[in-house]
Amino acid sequence: MKIKGKVIHYLFFLTLTLLLTAMSFQNKAAASEPEKAKTDVVKKGEGEKEAPFNAGDMIIEHITDNHEWHIATIGSVHISVPLPVILIYKGKLDVFMSSKFHHGEESYKGYKLELEGKYKNKIVRVKEDGVTPDEAAGLPMDFSITKTVAAVFISVLFLILIFTSVARSYKKNAGKPPKGLQSLIEPIIVFVRDDIAVSSIGEKKYEKFMPFLLTIFFFILINNLMGLIPFFPGGVNVTGNIAVTLTLALFTFVITNFSGNKNYWGHIFNTPGVPWWLKIPIPLMPVIELVGMITKPFVLMIRLFANISAGHIIVLGFMSLIFIFGKMNLGMGYGVSLLSVLFAVFMSMLELLVAFLQAYVFTLLSALYFGMAVEEHEHPHEVEHVH
Repeated sequence: MKIKGKVIHYLFFLTLTLLLTAMSFQNKAAASEPEKAKTDVVKKGEGEKEAPFNAGDMIIEHITDNHEWHIATIGSVHISVPLPVILIYKGKLDVFMSSKFHHGEESYKGYKLELEGKYKNKIVRVKEDGVTPDEAAGLPMDFSITKTVAAVFISVLFLILIFTSVARSYKKNAGKPPKGLQSLIEPIIVFVRDDIAVSSIGEKKYEKFMPFLLTIFFFILINNLMGLIPFFPGGVNVTGNIAVTLTLALFTFVITNFSGNKNYWGHIFNTPGVPWWLKIPIPLMPVIELVGMITKPFVLMIRLFANISAGHIIVLGFMSLIFIFGKMNLGMGYGVSLLSVLFAVFMSMLELLVAFLQAYVFTLLSALYFGMAVEEHEHPHEVEHVH
């Protein structure tokens, strides 16, 4: 299969992924980073007192989604990139930048980003005072480009650049040994083909699944690696967002069931070797098999989401210990900082391994599901005839 053809499949799949991911974020955008800055100082009389460090809030802020991309904080100045807010309310489309909300402190065009209460982290319609949520008005449909969606676009751009470059190298150096980026990507493609696709699906039927398997492998891998980079454009918890992992798992689910042959569906609705009384009058086995169809992609979704999120939480937890002990005693803070940094570095190295491992596991399990869907079983009389 030519690299150019694979790139086209990448573009097709990733475009659909972006669409579904954006839709899944409807009314779920998390509060922006400067929200924390607004509560970091509490007024007391004429003076000001710094609020206690809250490790839980800090960790949640770093692993959840935002309507703006926070880059750095220098003193009391927060450097961030506002992102487009796309809302549909009663058939009317409103598009503007998230900076119009001024970090949730102001309303714009009758909309406000709520930072607390019942509608926390949601964009709501407000009453004439511009502050109170108008519950009777309902919530607008939110298709905003949040930080996670923006990071997905960036990863897609990287994939396009990488595979376009590799395709050009193949065309330019046809028949010659690979070199440069081509020599890095080719062994990975061969690995996915031989050790995942062929071994799980079979030599005769693996080719039509290769574009998808390559797509999810590289998509998960590049987003896992970018999530480990602590500065822009990295540091976004894309594969640790359950909406993204749900979208990927849904693709596996749909492809598996649309590719299923007669034997696959026969095992689901009329499992061979199972007593009839487990099928009639109560279809116990078909129900169990149908539940199994749903749990397979569910496991894919949870495994990727949990493993990537857990790594980020542990690293941030170690770093939080520095500030927690530092508040108690400055010496304790310095003492704990050495251990915290060492453990954080160790966990970061482990996360680097997990980044590759989770891409491999998700792709392998998807290939196994495809293999079970297209597997052919020989009938006993056919076997006897061969002998």
